[in-house]
Amino acid sequence: MTAGTSGAEGAREAHEGWRGWREATEDALYGPSGFYRARSEGPAGHFRTSVHASPLFAGAVARLLCRLDEALGRPASLAFVDMAAGRGELVTGVLAALPADVAARTRAYAVEVAGRPSGLDHRIEWLAEPPAGVTGLLFANEWLDNVPVDVAEVDAAGLARRVLVRDDGTERLGEPVSGAEAEWLARWWPLGGEEGLRAEIGLPRDTVWASAVATLDAGLAVAADYAHTLGARPPFGTLTGFREGRETPPVPDGSCDITAHVALDACASAGSRAPVHTPPDALLRPQRAVLHALGLTGARPPLTLASTDPAAYVRALASASEAAELTAAGGLGDFLWLLQPVGAVDAGALLVDVPDHEEQ
Repeated sequence: MTAGTSGAEGAREAHEGWRGWREATEDALYGPSGFYRARSEGPAGHFRTSVHASPLFAGAVARLLCRLDEALGRPASLAFVDMAAGRGELVTGVLAALPADVAARTRAYAVEVAGRPSGLDHRIEWLAEPPAGVTGLLFANEWLDNVPVDVAEVDAAGLARRVLVRDDGTERLGEPVSGAEAEWLARWWPLGGEEGLRAEIGLPRDTVWASAVATLDAGLAVAADYAHTLGARPPFGTLTGFREGRETPPVPDGSCDITAHVALDACASAGSRAPVHTPPDALLRPQRAVLHALGLTGARPPLTLASTDPAAYVRALASASEAAELTAAGGLGDFLWLLQPVGAVDAGALLVDVPDHEEQ
């Protein structure tokens, strides 16, 4: 990769097809022929999320919604907002798992840029943006990692420059990072002077997360994603692609998903009304700990059940296997959850069974 220049070079770079990763990814994922708009198979055809791994995940989210319902005093209208809803798998599963009395008061929203899938439960409202002024749970499973971001790389002189890319994935270095993006890097992902160090500039994710949290009048906003925090940023970034279930080089031509892990502590700060780093009312917890607190342990059923009720034993064994996948270290269990309360909600009280040693 060679260093680029700034100023008047910008117009020529754009003419030659060079642009930042944020702009390129926006077109590749969400443009008219983008990965999330033009493919009938949906995200599940290309990568496996917790939602697709097991209906136990939706059941755990439903239990979180029920706990929140009690904390909110059982409001007449309880919202469940599924951000980046895909084909509506999570919101459908949550509705199915809710007790009848809670389901009767729940208004379900699926937020997605793609069109409404046929046959979706009529109770689910399909929106391009989250509804404003609601009370309840806003849940974003693997949403923020698909919010496009620019990439910075340190050049031979020790200067952080924006990485430019063509549609075929070829990269070069562009102008120095400046302004609010440089401030974000200095605060949340400081780069040393070693050539080749890279960072994803998470400012757009902070912005959209703060906007999403602001749509709640009261309740809880949750983001679950592959993520990292200030003390453990990856030195060369995490930008990558996925196609048909396999990791692939990120090529911004609409043929693959493009994703990068999330600086979730920065999002937590942006989503709080208090301008402090990782405010005490926002919790960051690994998925395995949260799901354990919500009743998923992955424990095998007792062998005695195999002799007294073989069919029940097989069902319990399958359920334990699915729970183990959702909570596995080195896999889905390593997802980081941000739980951001709005109003007089105590996020910690909703997860009373999460031990302190499970924190990041």
